[in-house]
Amino acid sequence: MKRTAAIATLCVMVLVPLLWTAEAWARAGGGGSSGSRGSRGFSTPASPAPMTPSRPAPTPMSPQPAPSRWGGIGGMLGGLLVGGLIGSLLFGGGHGGGFGILEILIVGGLVWFAIRYMRSRREAAAPSGYAAPDDAPRWQPSAQYGSEAAASTVTGPVDLERGLGYIRQMDPGFDPKLMADGATDTFFRIQAAWVTRDMSGVATLLMPEMQGIMQRDCDKLRAEGRINRLENIAVRSAEVTEAWQERGEDYVTVHFLASLLDFTTDESGARVLEGSRTEPVKFEEFWTFVRPVGPNAFRLSAIQQA
Repeated sequence: MKRTAAIATLCVMVLVPLLWTAEAWARAGGGGSSGSRGSRGFSTPASPAPMTPSRPAPTPMSPQPAPSRWGGIGGMLGGLLVGGLIGSLLFGGGHGGGFGILEILIVGGLVWFAIRYMRSRREAAAPSGYAAPDDAPRWQPSAQYGSEAAASTVTGPVDLERGLGYIRQMDPGFDPKLMADGATDTFFRIQAAWVTRDMSGVATLLMPEMQGIMQRDCDKLRAEGRINRLENIAVRSAEVTEAWQERGEDYVTVHFLASLLDFTTDESGARVLEGSRTEPVKFEEFWTFVRPVGPNAFRLSAIQQA
């Protein structure tokens, strides 16, 4: 029984993620990744930069010396020495069993020099103006002045701006906003062609490789007597997230966040084979477009799932 339960548990752990990720039935491109992204074909497209509310810059705090644990120990040792001195005077002198004043002074001097030595070493090892006990928080330059970790958060935008700069060298009027609007129009037109199972009407919007991939999928649907219907398409956002040049071509990636009704029926449309007529599907995709450098028309070269 234990072995059976273990096998069942393993199956659930493997299958549940697969079922969870299968949220979209098909749509244009089959709900998968296809096409060519040039030299970036094996890299994940850059996501849109998150929108964060602006906050005032924190006021730099002047360094404060951290309390040293040796202060407490020194106080305790001082108390012990005073107690030993009093005990020696009251009880040790008459019976010869206590410490003499000379011994107490010698021990106290050694302890004082030891504490002084340790404290000076710690202050020398710490940044100027800081004590450095083991449990004290360390000074972090990134909190006020930035660091490599902070700089890495702007790598995406910096790369995008650099790519846009290259594209504008040959096309000074290139506008990412207009590019996103044009890509959205292409998005709707390709989805409509997908429903008809004929991509020839949008051939000028597709690179030959992408047209071939999509048309093969359409031909398969037609041979099976199935129609993938896409309704109530709503594009929630469309944003340029990548731009670069290579081998005399401009590449631009647009991130789409959208929702739609995605379901497959038989030829008559009466019977739903996959998906739902009423439950919308949300999805994110990166569409990469390419063109020869300069003010030329872009064509879809790749679709990649987020």
